[in-house]
Amino acid sequence: MTFRRDLYGPDHEAFRDTVRAFLAKEVAPHHERWERNGVVDREVWYSAGRQGLLGPAVDEEYGGGGSDDFRYSAVLIEEFARAGASGLALSLHNDIVGPYLTRLATEEQKRRWLPGFVSGDIVTAVAMTEPGAGSDPQGIRTTATDRGDHYLLNGSKTFISNGILADLVVVVARTTPEGGSAGQSLLVVERGADGFERGRNLAQERLAIAVGAAAAAEEILDITARYVKEREAFGRPLARLQHVRFEIAEMATEAAVTRTFLDRCVTEHVAGRLDPVHASMAKWWATELQKRVVDRCLQLHGGYGYMSEYRVARAFLDGRIQTIYGGTTEIMKEIIGRSLLG
Repeated sequence: MTFRRDLYGPDHEAFRDTVRAFLAKEVAPHHERWERNGVVDREVWYSAGRQGLLGPAVDEEYGGGGSDDFRYSAVLIEEFARAGASGLALSLHNDIVGPYLTRLATEEQKRRWLPGFVSGDIVTAVAMTEPGAGSDPQGIRTTATDRGDHYLLNGSKTFISNGILADLVVVVARTTPEGGSAGQSLLVVERGADGFERGRNLAQERLAIAVGAAAAAEEILDITARYVKEREAFGRPLARLQHVRFEIAEMATEAAVTRTFLDRCVTEHVAGRLDPVHASMAKWWATELQKRVVDRCLQLHGGYGYMSEYRVARAFLDGRIQTIYGGTTEIMKEIIGRSLLG
């Protein structure tokens, strides 16, 4: 259910081949075990580094790809979504933590962190969500007090992608008593810091989530289209039933419209023009589309759709978080509404 796209060039498609080969060799054979264990192997991060999948926007002097073209990240996100490769949060590492380090870190910090960021020796995470503060960062209660030569950080975070493996965590904390985001800062906490125990560039984060959601919707739609051609009911393939054809037609159209909007958002982001409002539009629309498409595709699979060995059942479970993390759909609508109505 794809159509011609003008977003990518030959270099992006060559990178796509690299990503697909990495997924086939380093991820697919192990993914089921990772799901059971609740954690990915650390070795896969080193493999990703060797294949050039980490730090595409990091300057070459630190070992990175030296390109701030977000389309390379979009390719990686799309292929991970199509492979159903949950748990290995390379996009968070590259597209959310990466810009903090490349744009805000001192030269000494860059030399200390970025080579490992690119090689896979340093896995990163963002600690924003708290038990009592979800999509709205203004509710954050974690505090950081300046003690002269260090900050004393107090608080707890939850739902941290890469959290178990992370060597470097960007923590959102309140550093001044002022309300709202004006009183917040980002602190970098390294593995092994005293008292640290385990249990954003938000426009780019939300665009990344949207790109993955659209790719996941397209992939499960392709799988379902093949399924209804093969599965029979009342003596003929499901695809011969008008209702089924209408369902597929509607989902394919919605996916095509969404893809056009997202490709435009990626183009705007590459040009440095994507604003938080349109990123929020992309995030809520694409993730809700994914949820809606997967639900309808599961229905078309009938009872088989509820069996874990079928891809649609896993997609149903994996996709449900999409409308929640990175800012819930309701928060996205609030951001958009405020921009329009004040």
